[in-house]
Amino acid sequence: MEEVVIRHYRKEDRLLVRKIAWETALMGESAAAFFDGEEVFSDFLTLYFTDYEPQSCFVAEIDDDVAGYLLGAKDTAVLERVFCGRIIFPLLLKAFARGVFFKKKNLIFLFNFLKSALRKEFRMPIFSREYPATLHINLDKKYRDLGAGSKLISAFLQYLKDAKICGVHLATMSEKAGLFFQRQGFSLLYTGRRSYLRHILRKDIPIYIYAQKI
Repeated sequence: MEEVVIRHYRKEDRLLVRKIAWETALMGESAAAFFDGEEVFSDFLTLYFTDYEPQSCFVAEIDDDVAGYLLGAKDTAVLERVFCGRIIFPLLLKAFARGVFFKKKNLIFLFNFLKSALRKEFRMPIFSREYPATLHINLDKKYRDLGAGSKLISAFLQYLKDAKICGVHLATMSEKAGLFFQRQGFSLLYTGRRSYLRHILRKDIPIYIYAQKI
């Protein structure tokens, strides 16, 4: 039985964290199924956490290998402010420079994403007032079901408790992941559906919001 070691994120973990994020973005499977542009997509998923709030991030190590990560933020309002003010415009410039928006796979994805937005599928209640912190967690496929996920959650919750943060919320598209979060003490607050990946999955995807008081 491999020993799972949980520690704070270090800058040398950045490439492996980004790789795992890319390879697990579609409910545990690779984002390559719907998007062509690993560098840009990995920036979108991880850049705030690794570059602006690394102190709130954790990794799980197994046999000295990064098996997974938990990217956290103590205040969703700060995350959104930094993302909109410092990240999104340079990221768009990078995407245009690399031709990301001119690739067929990406145009189809962006068209469907826009349709979802016009249908107001992204409209949800505001949870960050009562549960200001948030997290994003994923594990490398070969290291799942070894207890790393629950240990990452436990470390982050203790970190939030020490920082006197009152609550945390998260989003997932996976029913299986939802059951995992319930076992970690999270409660389901909201359920919705989104259609922007229907061209890949042949069905709408659910969106679940879970939260926990600290």
